Amino acid sequence: MTKIQDLDKLDKEILSILMKDAKIPYTDIAKQLFVSGGTVHVRMKKLEDLGVVKGSRLEVDATKLGYDITSFIGIFLERSNLYHKVIEEVKLIPEVVSAYYTTGNYSIFAKVCCKDTMHLRELLSERIQAIEGIQRTETLIALEESINRPITLTKD
Repeated sequence: MTKIQDLDKLDKEILSILMKDAKIPYTDIAKQLFVSGGTVHVRMKKLEDLGVVKGSRLEVDATKLGYDITSFIGIFLERSNLYHKVIEEVKLIPEVVSAYYTTGNYSIFAKVCCKDTMHLRELLSERIQAIEGIQRTETLIALEESINRPITLTKD
């Protein structure tokens, strides 16, 4: 498994620039780092092949699309060995934008985006809590997103 210490300084600098602005052309990155555009392209291909770079995404403001409620759902399973079965069902729910297998109180901690509280209620009662193997859920509604940023690479 590739780790940050396996990457050299140039790899980290390229990643740092792209994490701030994924639309920046490789030629502009090359100029900033005093290397050729081909070097940046080859390095990015290597980072993709190693699984460091998993792809690119368009970040959108969900509220501008009518999804005004962001909430976090702690999911309690009947038995921990049901995790894989349950997560496959959760993956089919488009409102679930991320989910984590966790330690602590919950087996699964999921982030969901809904249009309003009625949408959230229906999602919980008719879709999530209806999944076989889920014992119960606990929902936290986000009032504001204060921080949303990519990881910052350390300079070592």
